[in-house]
Amino acid sequence: MNMHAQRTAVVTGASSGIGRASAAALVRAGFTVFGTSRRASSNDPDGVSMLICDVTDEASVNSLIETVLAKTGRIDILVNNAGLGLVGGAEESSVRQAQVMFDVNVFGVIRMTNAVLPHMRKQRSGRIINISSVLGFIPAPFSALYASTKHALEGYTESLDHELRAHATRAILIEPAYTRTAFDQNAVSPDRPMAAYEVARRNATAVIEQAMKTADDPQAVADMVVKAATAPVPKKRYTVGKLASQLSLLRRFVPASAFDKSLRKQLGLDRV
Repeated sequence: MNMHAQRTAVVTGASSGIGRASAAALVRAGFTVFGTSRRASSNDPDGVSMLICDVTDEASVNSLIETVLAKTGRIDILVNNAGLGLVGGAEESSVRQAQVMFDVNVFGVIRMTNAVLPHMRKQRSGRIINISSVLGFIPAPFSALYASTKHALEGYTESLDHELRAHATRAILIEPAYTRTAFDQNAVSPDRPMAAYEVARRNATAVIEQAMKTADDPQAVADMVVKAATAPVPKKRYTVGKLASQLSLLRRFVPASAFDKSLRKQLGLDRV
């Protein structure tokens, strides 16, 4: 019997992209997998039981976890993948828009995590796998809100991991770079666009669109999720793909001024 056959995984945002690929990969690895989406879909991943869940609604989250536990009696893996993107200047978004993004990308993770942890602590095993981004450890002009949610997620996850180890449970980060999904196409637009940022914003958007042509396949992220879920002793973070690994090294070892200059050059920004 597959050693993971009786283990259960929950993947948020599993109707498309990284979430869908991760859910399917966990099924192939022998897990019983429940995926979530905000709305019902007619094109569910093979072998994945899809359930409706809004990560911004605590009652919806608690209902999901209760449903899964009633069906399986345990939750071994939680993959927090649901998220929103936004391309725009920081000043171009209202506080309300920032709150909406944090509610999904950060507080949604916290709601899901708080709901599963009592059960993981009781069974003395479990892994919380949070889908972060290279923007969790580097800045990105015109992605200030998105980057700030991922920076918050990184701090939350690393701190949480230290707290959970005494309970034989781990919190782990997955850090992709550009990934071929509809995420960029579905990104939210700033709710108060300004002419002062229009040209630079367009340049940044063009760079992203060009990068997406050679971006990593979601399967690369999914494979890393399975690795984090099954490794006997998991690492705290896993970068995905060549670009993410390079950026991680550069951020640690290249002088800040040189990194800043290179970043601005790639995004077509003035060299100030």
